[in-house]
Amino acid sequence: MPWKRLSQLAIPVGIVGVVVMLVVPMPAAMLDVLLALNITVSLLILMAAMFVHRPLDFAAFPAIILVMTLFRLALNVSTTRLVLTDAYAGKVVETFGNFVIGGSLIVGLIVFAILLVIQFVVITNGAGRVAEVGARFTLDAMPGKQMAIDADLNSGLIDEEEARRRRGEVHAEADFYGAMDGASKFVKGDAIAAVVITLVNLLGGFAVGVAQMGMPMGEAVQTYSLLSVGDGLVSQIPALLLSVATGLVVTRNTSDHDMGSDIIAQITRTRTPVRIAGFASLALCLIPGLPKLPFLLAGGSMLLLSARLEDPTEADAGAEGSAPTEVGPSPDSPEVIAAEIQVDPLGLELSADLIDLVDPSTGGDLLDRVKALRRKVAGDIGIVVPPVRTRDNLELPLRTYAIKLFGIEVARGEAPPGTVLAIGEFLGSLPGEPTTEPVFGLEAKWIPAELRSQAELSGATVVDRASVVTTHLAEVVRTHAARLLGREDVRLLTDVVKRTHPAVVDELTPAQLSLGEVQQVLQCLLDEAVSVRDLVRIFEALSLKARETKDLDALVAHARIALGPAIVAPYVTDGAVTVISFDPRLEQRMLEAMRPSDDGAVIALDIETGQAVLTQLAQLLHECENRNVSPVLVCAPQVRAGVRRMVQPALGRLPVLAYNELTGTAQVRSAGVVTGQPTVVGSAAVGA
Repeated sequence: MPWKRLSQLAIPVGIVGVVVMLVVPMPAAMLDVLLALNITVSLLILMAAMFVHRPLDFAAFPAIILVMTLFRLALNVSTTRLVLTDAYAGKVVETFGNFVIGGSLIVGLIVFAILLVIQFVVITNGAGRVAEVGARFTLDAMPGKQMAIDADLNSGLIDEEEARRRRGEVHAEADFYGAMDGASKFVKGDAIAAVVITLVNLLGGFAVGVAQMGMPMGEAVQTYSLLSVGDGLVSQIPALLLSVATGLVVTRNTSDHDMGSDIIAQITRTRTPVRIAGFASLALCLIPGLPKLPFLLAGGSMLLLSARLEDPTEADAGAEGSAPTEVGPSPDSPEVIAAEIQVDPLGLELSADLIDLVDPSTGGDLLDRVKALRRKVAGDIGIVVPPVRTRDNLELPLRTYAIKLFGIEVARGEAPPGTVLAIGEFLGSLPGEPTTEPVFGLEAKWIPAELRSQAELSGATVVDRASVVTTHLAEVVRTHAARLLGREDVRLLTDVVKRTHPAVVDELTPAQLSLGEVQQVLQCLLDEAVSVRDLVRIFEALSLKARETKDLDALVAHARIALGPAIVAPYVTDGAVTVISFDPRLEQRMLEAMRPSDDGAVIALDIETGQAVLTQLAQLLHECENRNVSPVLVCAPQVRAGVRRMVQPALGRLPVLAYNELTGTAQVRSAGVVTGQPTVVGSAAVGA
């Protein structure tokens, strides 16, 4: 039978066998085998608990506790049946009883009673209490952990797959500690049952031996005391091992090493504690009457061990002393001056009281989040974001940060120390400073960090300061992505495409378009929030259109057709896209009013018509946003570029698409038709 199939059947068959043992008498020889198996498996579980790196690595432990407790109780029932009927329960029970009792029945019973007290009062109660507290704190910490995962995901520090894995770990951890809280009750009940069963065997056996078997009282006491202690010991040794394993698992902290390695490494981390313990042991030899040799051996061993340990402070000092001193270039050298006068494409400046955001010693992880943000933005819009130069600026007002683009400030925000940002509509009961979320303009409030749990319970979304800064920075990068795309960046992206699609690149550049012309096309796409990740499709479309014309609007239009499904996808909801369109007569007037300019074609409508068009567009857009709908403006391909230039200054958040870019959309819902007149045709829905 394959191992996988055998492992699937082993536990169910074993549990059925345990139930059978509760009602069917077992022969003494079979009972000896099962008692030995019980002790061995319990020892195996204890070793497994010591070598796990974190509690979740032993997630099946609560179920194991239940199965082993049931197995041990079934063995107790079987041994009790044999003790009371035959005054004999096999060699294992008899040998353990003789070993404990030895030559003195009274001493043996006292030792066994002490063992029961240790098991019940100390280990079982302690493990149960730790499991209960662990379950309570784990459940209380769940909302905070989930919010931290969401904040890391929103700031780009982790991707969606990693966030899903972490959420699964949080739920698994809560389930594990909840199960351990319940399983510890089985361990405690097992200890109580062991005391009761031992008393039953002792008193009941004495009564059976005297009344039914006609034993003398002394012989009955001797016989059934030996069997009761032997049975209790055979049961309590596995129970003790399982209780210790329970305590080890619930007190285990997450680590990259097993428990033994962690304990030895942490105890011997510095030589001073070991050396003090050694001298203290030697000092005990001065007490009159104490044996000298044991303390000399213990103290000497500690001092010998301390001599072999390395003090971390001395090692660090030695490393610093041996490090060579590097002589840098002179501050007045041309290289240094040239480096200082260069303008950073992207910069983040922090006021003096925000330095803790980038200081790892105080838990600041802003720099790591910014690095992760570069990867996330690259995956979203397809460009390599330049490194973000982060520095302090004493001229900034306190609690303020500024985002600069090529040395010019483009955005500014606040992140007061000791606070978190609560976003929501019902924040009146929370103390703090009202503000506006810098990216989406939502109502928010800076509240003290210690009120985070209270704000979450009130339904607010709570974001830490580093997440606020990185989210604001990400929005600035996306808004100004076209300016950040330099000529060298385009060359880098082209080289990447050439490794996998050399024919596409060789056909396009430099044969048909220069690198600068390709850059202009990509910048136009980025200006309209179109991702340029699919460079292969873009280059293929450009190579076909560049044979006919070098007009920038025509090249961009052809690239947009190739990216049509990707352009429309962000605006599709429930399989449909909501559109605003122009009346055909107005669209014909726009086509006739097209005029060339240095920046591309523009639509030269008269002032009244142009104002009416913008007013109606703004009204329809506002109505859609009130319904939580994101519409797009569609028009003929010939006028799309001109319409975009007309509406962008006033309605920059309204995407402008051509009809031929809606390919593949399941349904198109009309939010309204712009006529250029005071009236607007109401909404309707048409199939695509």
